[in-house]
Amino acid sequence: MLKHVAEGVLVHESEFIQSNSVVVQGPDGVLLIDPGITRDEMATLANDLRESGQPVVAGFSTHPDWDHVLWHADFGNAPRYGTARCAAALRDLLSNADWEARVAEGLPPEYAEEIPMDLLGRITGLPAGAARIPWDGPEVRIIEHQAHAPGHAALLIEERGVLVAGDMLSDSLMPFLDLEAADPIEDYLASLQLFASVADDVDTVIPGHGSVGGADQVRARIEQDRAYVHALRDGGVPDDPRVGPSAPLEWLADVHEWQLRQLAQKKRDGTPG
Repeated sequence: MLKHVAEGVLVHESEFIQSNSVVVQGPDGVLLIDPGITRDEMATLANDLRESGQPVVAGFSTHPDWDHVLWHADFGNAPRYGTARCAAALRDLLSNADWEARVAEGLPPEYAEEIPMDLLGRITGLPAGAARIPWDGPEVRIIEHQAHAPGHAALLIEERGVLVAGDMLSDSLMPFLDLEAADPIEDYLASLQLFASVADDVDTVIPGHGSVGGADQVRARIEQDRAYVHALRDGGVPDDPRVGPSAPLEWLADVHEWQLRQLAQKKRDGTPG
């Protein structure tokens, strides 16, 4: 079911860790951001759009993780965009003969048979440094940064006051750093500063996973994520309910410990982070 969260902006929430697909209405159709997750969910979303007379005229993937680069034939053949680095990462993946097996290793077992792989990752990279999504609808500003994944981008729908945050600013998931980056801590902190620089213009924040937040949540989520990253940097115990005893998902504590170990290893190896 699509839920209106702002003028001309709707969200479909998947059963899979509250994954949010975002629909932005334009004069001739919609921009579809990060559609997912299961075959039936996407077919239902496509049907809802078709019944409302709003074809998909463009797509966008905020980053190259598998759950953000899915597609369904019922969405049609609209161009699917991402940043240049996002598209490059996907080209590298799809160039491997065993790419489906590689992706399958990371799929949740309970959903694996329901996730369509045939159209995964067919993303057209926008020119490096592109500032806007090319489509005939509300201007959507691309805020590219280096946190979480290569070529990760948040999207600011300025005239609607909506920040589509990709896999950041979640109320249910703590920050997942790109631990293969040279300096994941500073990358993440710099990205949060980018979000802080536009926070006054945001009335609604939509994370890749989790609940949609109002204006009062934007800076609160930035500060919560910043405090978590500082705790990772300092090797301390974060005061963060997303990884504590009341964490919404029991495996998040394990991910937190894994991130601590990986960062400690980078320090021992003499690399930043």
